[in-house]
Amino acid sequence: MAAYYGNSTMLNKQTLMKYLSLPQPENKVQCMYVWIDGTGESVRAKTKSINFVPKHPDELPIWNYDGSSTYQAEGSNSDIYLHPVALYRDPFRGGNNKLVLCETYKYNHKPTESNKRWSCFEVMEKAKDQHPWFGIEQEYTLLDEDKHPFGWPKNGFPGPQGPYYCGVGANKVYGRDVVEAHYRACMYAGINIAGSNAEVMPAQWEYQVGPCEGITIGDDLWMSRFILHRVAEDFGVVVSFDPKPIPGDWNGAGAHTNFSTLGMREEDGLAVIEQAIERLGNKHELHIRAYDPNEGKDNARRLTGRHETSSIHDFSAGVANRGASIRIPRQVAEERKGYLEDRRPSSNCDPYSVAEVLVRTVCLEK
Repeated sequence: MAAYYGNSTMLNKQTLMKYLSLPQPENKVQCMYVWIDGTGESVRAKTKSINFVPKHPDELPIWNYDGSSTYQAEGSNSDIYLHPVALYRDPFRGGNNKLVLCETYKYNHKPTESNKRWSCFEVMEKAKDQHPWFGIEQEYTLLDEDKHPFGWPKNGFPGPQGPYYCGVGANKVYGRDVVEAHYRACMYAGINIAGSNAEVMPAQWEYQVGPCEGITIGDDLWMSRFILHRVAEDFGVVVSFDPKPIPGDWNGAGAHTNFSTLGMREEDGLAVIEQAIERLGNKHELHIRAYDPNEGKDNARRLTGRHETSSIHDFSAGVANRGASIRIPRQVAEERKGYLEDRRPSSNCDPYSVAEVLVRTVCLEK
């Protein structure tokens, strides 16, 4: 007899639609508050009824939750505050219902340790005249509930890497339904999703968010991750952001970050890009610590100098070089303006931390 894991695919979706199709009162809106828990990697959510259709997060009430159940507080002093900061359309409930991204604050009204947004926002305000733009290439791996890569043989491995990247066909890509559903859900929500593709390792995928200016890159990427987890839940599939989910001769997963300032995008911006790369090289260790939630320990499994990565111990840069820390796209080198790609951030990075340290180093360090 097959094991029953209790996943939502065991439930009848037509029965659910019977209830979701019931008329919703015009003066009632379901707002799902979403936040980052104490791991710095996972998201949590709960829903609140509101008696109006919110147009801006400031209109919504501050709420709270049990931080002792999210690795953020002791049971004797457990309440953590939820401050709404970004509003999205809800692709799961439709109508006027909303997804609400929140910052988290402790009993003393100071940000929790996993709230990286507040300091990122301050940095973006200081650098706003330079108009920093970001695009993040979010890689992830689909798993069965037993944590085995989705679509892989249970007692072996698929064929070596080669035919899977941007592949087409049931023997080359696994889980496209999840990818397509996620893409459309992000578009509906209002996230600036730019594209998607199958990655080098089978069952590994990528989507891109951006270009986004300032704090929006963190807001949109975190909400896109929440939506991905929620979509995968409906299919009974698990999403992993582990930077090296399968040891051995398989590609890891990153969050390559494309970054530019106004000066980089203007004529002869390549000189500004090269100056930025020099600054990044001088702060390599600082960036490595900021580029995964475990201060480089997760990335150490990925950044080996193999499988299209640089070594975690060395800084490098090059045109069209996917084995470098910083890649200058060939088109950028030819046009002498554009952006740089930082290939070091891990797939489980906090985008607020990545964006903040990039702006601090490139825009604010003199």
